[in-house]
Amino acid sequence: MVTVPGALEVPTAIALAVEAGRYPTAPRYDGFVALGCVIRGETYHFEIVSDQSAAGLRRLGLDGVIIGNGILTTEDEAQAWTRARISEGDKGGGAARACLDLIALRKRLRVGLGA
Repeated sequence: MVTVPGALEVPTAIALAVEAGRYPTAPRYDGFVALGCVIRGETYHFEIVSDQSAAGLRRLGLDGVIIGNGILTTEDEAQAWTRARISEGDKGGGAARACLDLIALRKRLRVGLGA
């Protein structure tokens, strides 16, 4: 697990891990699960952070990096906990399952869909 200061830094951290994986001594990862929360405040900053963190993850995904996006965008902390709890929204679990599904899809596509 890697912790970063905020949602905008998540795509950069994933890109750095992908880049480091090109070195023989560094670990290589099949996929990543991005977890975090952006809570709406009183300024436009919420929209910028939400949009740009999602755009960064999307760009990485289109470049072939497998990412399960579990970055929540909520109105308040209570809503975030509701969406995060396993007994309720389990958005983190959903992001992990999405990552695993994409890893499996990539493997199927590499050997042919009939396999």
